[in-house]
Amino acid sequence: MADRSLRRARPSTLVCAATLALAACNPDAVPVGPSVAVDTVGDTTIVRTLSGSVWNTEAALVPEVSIGELEGADEYLFGRIGSLAVDNDRNVYVFDTQANHVHVFDAEGAYLATFGREGEGPGEFARAETIAVLPDGRLLVRDPGNMRVQVFDPASGETDEWPYNSGNTYRPGAPMPTDVRGRTFLLTSEQTGDDIVIVLGPDGTNLDTLPEPTTDYERIFVSAKTENASVTSPVPFTPRFFWAVHPSGHFLTGLSADYRIDLSRDDGVLRIERDYDPVPVSDGERDYRRESLVRMMRFTVPDWTWDGPGIPGHKPVFNQLLSGRDGRIWVRLTTLALRVENENHDPENPFSEPVTWEESTRYDVFEPDGTYLGVVVPPDEFAASPDPVFDGDYVWAVARDELGVERVVRYRIEVGDVGGDGEGARGGGEFSSTRSFVLRGGFGHSGMTSPVVKM
Repeated sequence: MADRSLRRARPSTLVCAATLALAACNPDAVPVGPSVAVDTVGDTTIVRTLSGSVWNTEAALVPEVSIGELEGADEYLFGRIGSLAVDNDRNVYVFDTQANHVHVFDAEGAYLATFGREGEGPGEFARAETIAVLPDGRLLVRDPGNMRVQVFDPASGETDEWPYNSGNTYRPGAPMPTDVRGRTFLLTSEQTGDDIVIVLGPDGTNLDTLPEPTTDYERIFVSAKTENASVTSPVPFTPRFFWAVHPSGHFLTGLSADYRIDLSRDDGVLRIERDYDPVPVSDGERDYRRESLVRMMRFTVPDWTWDGPGIPGHKPVFNQLLSGRDGRIWVRLTTLALRVENENHDPENPFSEPVTWEESTRYDVFEPDGTYLGVVVPPDEFAASPDPVFDGDYVWAVARDELGVERVVRYRIEVGDVGGDGEGARGGGEFSSTRSFVLRGGFGHSGMTSPVVKM
């Protein structure tokens, strides 16, 4: 039997003791800090949050800088933002998939430079997908169309090319993580079709090729087949396996069936767990997902009938794992969905739905040691895709207004009530905070200022 030592985490114990003393003097005192249990099993340290959080309340994202315009100078007009990156000076890099170039802005949103254009020559993109910034400030652009990573040095103006075999596979939106050692992680495919992760050194040298992180869990699918075609689809709300690369160079993994996330470390594994009530699937959303799936299957096989298990009664715990530049771990949670009328519904299109069901966005945030900070609730205009950039108390993300115009916003994490309107961390509406912020092009306003990889 493995040696197991169950103990209360010392910081949490001290916090609880302080809370009890405070409560003895003040019965109305609010408990402070999380209650945590730590368990060691072999080389795995399990940090489980039983209740509470460091912030002790929801946190909001308060907008500080907005970059982008509906009309104006070309450098502030975005077609479709496909990827974001931020460097150590908080300069913001915005990859526009329609324009096929990268705009660079300073920390306050002023335009600095543009990199790339359509083409096959040095510094050009055939079908670029995503961007990243190395610790030394170089900009990386993954371009499977040219089967290379294009490298730009903003300081010297020099460019470089790191060839790789893209496997004729395009992965729009898939990240290109980098770590504190200047290594780059490329997800691609071998000729066999197996997904792999290529690890490149700071000079583009191929250091290693790793299998994509996987799990023994097999997701449940339904399928429809004819002599000439076949289609498969996962059963809605069945768990999925997620992974990301932590800035330390370790893999962050989790199966969304449970609140259990593993971060590999040099000395073993840190497992993060949290007591959590699963989100139920409403009858309306379950019917909507089932009917949509049946309609899609019958487009291929008109007499298709459901051939899989029923839709679960609860949603998986999370639907994305992300790492901040500072090493914090961000868990995008599943939430209750609301029925929303589709203003763009096309009755002539069999795949156009008159209504949709939309979830709000919420993130749990943990320190790299597993300490649970609390939940962050972004405002309505916040877009979870492309992946936001997290760094300490700041978040950079795409925001979309009611016209669908995209802008890049730098938010500040603020714990507790924001704006004094009773909404607190729930936000809501277009930049509902009463605090001022710098605008580059407005956003509806004007004049407002102020795995371990072992080599």
